[in-house]
Amino acid sequence: MKYKLCRNALNKAIGLMFSKPLKDKSLVFVFNKEKRISLHMLFVFYPIDVLFLNKNKRIVEIKKNFRPFSFYISKNKAMYVIELPIGAEYNIGDRVEF
Repeated sequence: MKYKLCRNALNKAIGLMFSKPLKDKSLVFVFNKEKRISLHMLFVFYPIDVLFLNKNKRIVEIKKNFRPFSFYISKNKAMYVIELPIGAEYNIGDRVEF
């Protein structure tokens, strides 16, 4: 799967706003340290799945079916967030390479 790295504040804020639904690509958000991460789906018109990864790139939390015009705060600390097309098959503890 193709991915786009979002490292700066502007790319993270814009994310998927006003974009077409994801099909064969994902967005990877990179943060400076592990922390609880808040996300929004403002002006995103389709649901997605979201993976929260720790500093070792292991999944610590999964938010499935993140709906348009909603907000979410991770329950666990993460350093990476991956926004994927809905229906991706991942499990807590899986290691993700990008």
